[in-house]
Amino acid sequence: MEPITGVDQRGSIDDARLRRLRWRARRGLLENDLVLERFFARHGDQLDEAMVVGLDQLLDLPDNELLDLLLERSDGASLKGGSETQRVLEMLRRC
Repeated sequence: MEPITGVDQRGSIDDARLRRLRWRARRGLLENDLVLERFFARHGDQLDEAMVVGLDQLLDLPDNELLDLLLERSDGASLKGGSETQRVLEMLRRC
């Protein structure tokens, strides 16, 4: 039986939750979409709960703010979410 939290036995999120997260990651700016698609292609099957929390914080941002962070035009000093958000941001920047 699958855990209710959407996390499998390995600590990764389940397929349904990953699909919902991918859908939520669809953005109005093509540049953001491209980076997020590469991120999911590389790391989607390895996302754990902490990474999802960090990614959720980034996805709450308006498209232009997210793009500024991805392109390092903004340092992200005002980001909520702490170290996991910063970790996911660094992973996105490498995609």
